[in-house]
Amino acid sequence: MDLYEYQARDLFEKYEVPVLPGIVAETPEEVRAAAEKLGGVVVVKAQVKTGGRGKAGGVKVAKTPDEAEEAAKAILGLDIKGHVVKRVMVAGGARIAQEFYFSVLLDRANRSYLSLTSVEGGMEIEVLAVEKPEALARIEVDPIAGIDIAKAREIAEAANFPAELVDKVADVFVKLYAVYTGEDATLVEVNPLVLTEEGDIIALDGKVSLDENASFRHADHAALEDTAAEDPLELKAKENDLNYVKLDGEVGIIGNGAGLVMSTLDVVAYAGEAHGGVKPANFLDIGGGASAAVMAAGLDVILGDSQVKSVFVNVFGGITACDAVANGIVDALGILGDTATKPLVVRLDGNKVDEGRAILQAANHPLITLAATMDEGADKAAELASR
Repeated sequence: MDLYEYQARDLFEKYEVPVLPGIVAETPEEVRAAAEKLGGVVVVKAQVKTGGRGKAGGVKVAKTPDEAEEAAKAILGLDIKGHVVKRVMVAGGARIAQEFYFSVLLDRANRSYLSLTSVEGGMEIEVLAVEKPEALARIEVDPIAGIDIAKAREIAEAANFPAELVDKVADVFVKLYAVYTGEDATLVEVNPLVLTEEGDIIALDGKVSLDENASFRHADHAALEDTAAEDPLELKAKENDLNYVKLDGEVGIIGNGAGLVMSTLDVVAYAGEAHGGVKPANFLDIGGGASAAVMAAGLDVILGDSQVKSVFVNVFGGITACDAVANGIVDALGILGDTATKPLVVRLDGNKVDEGRAILQAANHPLITLAATMDEGADKAAELASR
């Protein structure tokens, strides 16, 4: 779960990371009141879960409450990369002398943590990594040892921080790592981490991603979810414990196992090239227990997507045999009734495949087409979607 900037700021403050005061507002009038309360120069910042806010006009400096109110009128309702701004954070201003970058993240490939740090902050890290890779220090962090003050100094020195700043930034690095471990995050990023003209180190803009697999340890994380901003189909899938990701295509995909579903996406995309460029509409892994209830929930989510024109069910029977899957499909269509109107192409293989196919043939449902192979099923689903 990615957090909004204001939520990251609040977490930083909880762990004593130095931050500027910030007030969340949803109307120009509230922004004006916040600016009056903070006093002096403020920054009105769009709260959306995407980068490039500044370039899109989503970050504006205001010297007076009047200017803050006008800035809010320009920002609220703004579309930034498909994200409509519904709230802003009014943050205190800072006299910036230098901008730095710091992050700690999960390095899945090396089964470790990784710190990325640079004395050249403020720009997108992806751009920096490509254009000036030598300016980005990559330091592996042992998950057992973590980042103590000695490791933090090592990181600061590797990033070529001036000697007089090493101790200052190292102290902040330790606190940011405490956020990372204390909240079970997969990413804690500060860009920019700034040195003010007064000599203070401040986390000016933060990004935090939380590991939802650890949510059972953090009851308070539920309050950080913004269900109103979630895609309604993804929200419905989450409520039914389905692994679902919406894509921009026409063929709905249901499979059991992430690897099989990923392969199905590729095969459907390839088959779709011969049918007018038809593409997969989603990733949906129903896991090992393809019961009628699970299948019905999956079909309900996919059929609720207006872009979907056909559905490809690609299941390999293992612990859950193909006959159980077939019964689940038939029962699911019965549960959905008239709401199920789009054609289904079903490919079964593996444990009790013959029994599963026999069940579907006996059901003789007008929406179901059987396919012998994954390639055949993908091609048929793409063909049906293109009609």
